[in-house]
Amino acid sequence: MLSFALKRFGSALLVMFAISVLVFLIFFATPGVDPAARIAGRNADPAILAQVRHSFGLDRPMPIRYLLMMRHLLVDRDLESFVNRGARVIPQIVQATPVTLSLVVGAAVIWMVAGILMGTAAATLRGKAADPLIMLVGVVGVSLPAYWLGEVVNLITQKQLHSSVFSWVPPPGYVGLSQDPGQWALHMLFPWLTLALLYAGIYARLLRGEVITALNEDYVRTARAKGLSERRILLRHALRCSLIPIVSLFGLDFGALVGGAALLTEVVFGLPGIGKLTFDALQNLDLPVIMGTVLYAAFFVVLANALVDILYARLDPRARHA
Repeated sequence: MLSFALKRFGSALLVMFAISVLVFLIFFATPGVDPAARIAGRNADPAILAQVRHSFGLDRPMPIRYLLMMRHLLVDRDLESFVNRGARVIPQIVQATPVTLSLVVGAAVIWMVAGILMGTAAATLRGKAADPLIMLVGVVGVSLPAYWLGEVVNLITQKQLHSSVFSWVPPPGYVGLSQDPGQWALHMLFPWLTLALLYAGIYARLLRGEVITALNEDYVRTARAKGLSERRILLRHALRCSLIPIVSLFGLDFGALVGGAALLTEVVFGLPGIGKLTFDALQNLDLPVIMGTVLYAAFFVVLANALVDILYARLDPRARHA
């Protein structure tokens, strides 16, 4: 098992290296893209452009430029934004990470609890009126775009019903957990619910199918023949085995969201997380910040994939030889 984990993390490092090269080539070697012109501004004379290229190492050979960029980004950590001069990329990412983690962790707890309850209830009540009703709620949640739902939530809580019903809801923004835990939770409540609504429906539908399949397996029939109660069969046997693909999917979704896939939710609710940082950098075409956030996102996605593979290998030894 240890050798499998080491091989998996080794391959993850190779993937990260390949991603870093690809990202660098896209941002700094694409024909027609001149970072120096972006830094120097419009109508800059050739002397200024040459000075900017020399200052940022843009006049060096491509492999040297890649090594210099990675050194400034990952080793020295002094790579600066092209737009906000003096603002370093890594400190901006470090400052935004707790905001994204606050959003994703809180939403993940809600959608996992709601998805497991809804999926288990729908599987238990299959064939009854409650089953399609629960699945309908899940489909509605999946169908609502996060940016639209977030705008509707802001419209209701901040304008139309703010004075009468939602006066306790603070304005969009973020308060750190260490500063004021109560205000932190209030500011994050509706972003949590907005993001969780989408994933709860997906997990509920997936878990329902897994539980129904598990209830028809031979080991469940054996448990019934032994006289075990339906509740114990559901919780100790069917649900336990059905959670394996749910946990795997959760690892991938969590890694993607921490990597910035919650961009729309952060933008709508004014949360200065990784997604919002990426959004602002894209608007300003701030190449170092974009490259830093892309590599940050790739790191969490690759790490989540590696952990999921190791978990699968732990649960099913056959996966170690796949």
